[in-house]
Amino acid sequence: MTSGEGEAGGGERRRRPLFATGEVVGDYEPLLRYWEKAGEKAGDSVLRNEDFQELQRLVREEQVSRLDEVLERLKPRFRERVDAKAASEALTEYYGVEVSPEEARDRIAELLAGWLVEAASQWNIIRLRRRWERGEGADEA
Repeated sequence: MTSGEGEAGGGERRRRPLFATGEVVGDYEPLLRYWEKAGEKAGDSVLRNEDFQELQRLVREEQVSRLDEVLERLKPRFRERVDAKAASEALTEYYGVEVSPEEARDRIAELLAGWLVEAASQWNIIRLRRRWERGEGADEA
């Protein structure tokens, strides 16, 4: 499920899922650890064609353009596909503090939503515009 290694700051190498750029999600390690813990259930949380269609619908039909709004609208779609127990185990191990199953499920869903936006940008389904390109607030999708 990973595309190999990606460059991170300071020459450090970071693993990323396929088509992830790091533009939206800075650290994919929690997601990768979740997939390891989830085993067979990990397949439920990979990107699907329907996810790209929903993102496209949000941006084109509902005209949701702020990145934070897009991510918030996508999160429930992924939340239901995340195994809360495996997410809690993975994040507790990664962060070194207890992370509740519901909090962990939300965090993994956020990472999946960010990955979807990055992959859609790579495939030219959407274009990420930066603040300075618009001259105002948060990034747009």
